[in-house]
Amino acid sequence: MYEILSTFAQTWGLLIFVVLFAAALVYALWPRNQARFDAAANAPLTENDTPAIADEAETKDETDVRA
Repeated sequence: MYEILSTFAQTWGLLIFVVLFAAALVYALWPRNQARFDAAANAPLTENDTPAIADEAETKDETDVRA
């Protein structure tokens, strides 16, 4: 019984991972998604160099004493 379940899990597990890999590859290489991925790739190179925490500190109320 163990060998049957093991063979079934190995075969179908491999098939599921191959299908998931193919789906991820198709999604990544689909032409309609190119602009989105190009924008994400260039995000670290944008001109905005201020950290998000600094932006929050500037807009925070000065009377707020919470640390």
